[in-house]
Amino acid sequence: MKQHSRSEQVTARGHLVAIGGAEDKSSEPEILGRVFGLAPEGCTEVAVITTASSVPEKIYPEYELAFIGLGASAVHPLHFRERKDTADPESLAIIRRCGVVFFSGGDQMRLTSILGGSPAIEAIRERYYDGVVVAGTSAGAVALSNTTIYGDGPVDALHKGAVQMGSGLGFVEGVIIDSHFLERGRFTRLMEAGATNPEHLGVGLGEDAGVIIHPDRVLESIGPGHVIVVDSRDLASSNVAEISNGEPVAIENVVMHALISGHGFDIDKRRYLDTKTLRQRIGSTSGNS
Repeated sequence: MKQHSRSEQVTARGHLVAIGGAEDKSSEPEILGRVFGLAPEGCTEVAVITTASSVPEKIYPEYELAFIGLGASAVHPLHFRERKDTADPESLAIIRRCGVVFFSGGDQMRLTSILGGSPAIEAIRERYYDGVVVAGTSAGAVALSNTTIYGDGPVDALHKGAVQMGSGLGFVEGVIIDSHFLERGRFTRLMEAGATNPEHLGVGLGEDAGVIIHPDRVLESIGPGHVIVVDSRDLASSNVAEISNGEPVAIENVVMHALISGHGFDIDKRRYLDTKTLRQRIGSTSGNS
């Protein structure tokens, strides 16, 4: 399969949606409604991948009801439990005809270890470049980027080595996503991650909040909750290179932004976008938005 660089991602036709968890699944779910609404015209089938979850049979029915209520013609459960499952021809055929591929929450390490580099993830990535929606909630959101955070970690994570990081599913570069961000006090996780990876933009998703990453790498905040952006690119100084694991990290000049629904952020230009500017940007690049 062809590997796409960051510059090529600008021409990708699909949308990524990362959700912070605990999203509304009632009869009128705001965030899931946006997810389904971004699907290409005529692509009304949805695949729900529950690999991250230890109880897929409990969480799948909620998503099935929600997406059917939103107008999906079919919702397919894909319960990949082992790597060999990811080559199943019937599952790959489902992926190739769906307009939305949705990753449930659970354990992102389970998700990446089973799906990373698999035939299924290759099929999903090709569909994303063709224009479909790839979305995830909680662990499913965290795993969407190239670099991902693992585990819960300590509440005070601003110590060298406190944040475990590894490779994600590779749908977006230069971004580190964290979920349940406000509810579980995870500010220091993205600050510590930024101190060691200042070129990465931290995106902290509150519960019932999310972001759409548009094809031109403009991020749009959605849902009633907050999205926190942690920008360490202009970091002035840090002691992280001089200290040992476990010692406290000092950081100078980390910039944070709090986004609400309808506000946005340009990932590459590191620029906050108010509602008017965001509408101008996404209106010129995406008719579905």
